[in-house]
Amino acid sequence: METKKNTKSTEVEVEVQERAVLVAVIRDNQDPRQATEFLDELEFLALTASITTVKRFTQRLPQPSSRIYVGPGKLEEIATYCADNEINVVIFDDELSPSQTRNIEAAMPCRVIDRTRLILDIFHQRAQTAYAKTQVELAQCEYMLPRLTGLWTHLERQRGGTGTRGGAGEREIETDRRIVRNRIAKLKEDLKKIDRQMAVQRSNRGSMVRVSLVGYTNVGKSTLMNLISKSEVFAENKLFATLDTTVRKVVFDNLPFLLSDTVGFIRKLPTQLIESFKSTLDEVREADLLIHVVDVSHPQFEDQLDVVKQTLQDIGAGDKPVYLVFNKIDAYTYVKKDEDDLTPATKENRSLDDLRQSWFARQNTPCIFLSAREKTNIDKFRRDLYGMVREIHCGRYPFNNFLY
Repeated sequence: METKKNTKSTEVEVEVQERAVLVAVIRDNQDPRQATEFLDELEFLALTASITTVKRFTQRLPQPSSRIYVGPGKLEEIATYCADNEINVVIFDDELSPSQTRNIEAAMPCRVIDRTRLILDIFHQRAQTAYAKTQVELAQCEYMLPRLTGLWTHLERQRGGTGTRGGAGEREIETDRRIVRNRIAKLKEDLKKIDRQMAVQRSNRGSMVRVSLVGYTNVGKSTLMNLISKSEVFAENKLFATLDTTVRKVVFDNLPFLLSDTVGFIRKLPTQLIESFKSTLDEVREADLLIHVVDVSHPQFEDQLDVVKQTLQDIGAGDKPVYLVFNKIDAYTYVKKDEDDLTPATKENRSLDDLRQSWFARQNTPCIFLSAREKTNIDKFRRDLYGMVREIHCGRYPFNNFLY
């Protein structure tokens, strides 16, 4: 935030958006188009954090350099560009180690952050409730603990005196580490108390069928939630619009069930966030049915689908029944092949009908193609969901079958 004064000496605050460059390494076995799509996602993350992307830098390497991530020449090129173009921040598309961060910062004329730090910053901006803020702060502290060295110049000084540890004095870095560790311990205790309260709340809901919306971030889960439950869950075309789990009671033809909307997943989701948001994800782990929402208009939707599947496995929810919902069919586009084009078709050449047939033919997971925004195919979605919930309910309460 920059403050300027007008002619009447009254202060006027003018919001100045940060300017950034993005940096990524393309591995030898990686498709350049995939690297471009990953950088598109990183740029969207930056935009969500109110950062404008000015330029992208990529370099093909077998593996990122363990010392400076990219090569020395590329690092010098990036530093020169940042100095000449008033760049505020350099964002790397991988999590940097503490030593990599220190080495890169020594060469850069501006701030350096990695993908993990950017996601943590977005979560910090988006957290609204005390519970979400506590979870995010815990993740931030665990991320910062090994990176305290060299973070502030005052940490180079020594502090001594009677009663301090270390004889002649204790370095301030050790003091700060102890403060952060104590803060982590305090936050974990706070989360345990909240977790117990939430566990009681979940137990008080009885044995109603529980359905949970899951999926990659920004695929339209909250929009679908609002449509089904007729509620007003916050929905926005930005990443991680929803952090807190929202639970609503829904009734289809006198059949009640609980529907929850949870935080979206993303590629390379920081492990610190998965750990600190474990209790939030309990809604997913304890659900009877998962509605896996997919943005079918995204060019890499199959990769996103696999990321969500792997994350569900990581949190212990990989064995849940799943209903696949391919959302945003109104935004789906493809490149139609010419009749005389004899080259093999690619996924960019698949029409929506081709895509439907290929997924329907798999028969291993029930699925539907719809548009939550345009309300296309919503009636069939409601009927399918009703049938699945009814089957679970009747298995749990066999003597109540006649009611439904």
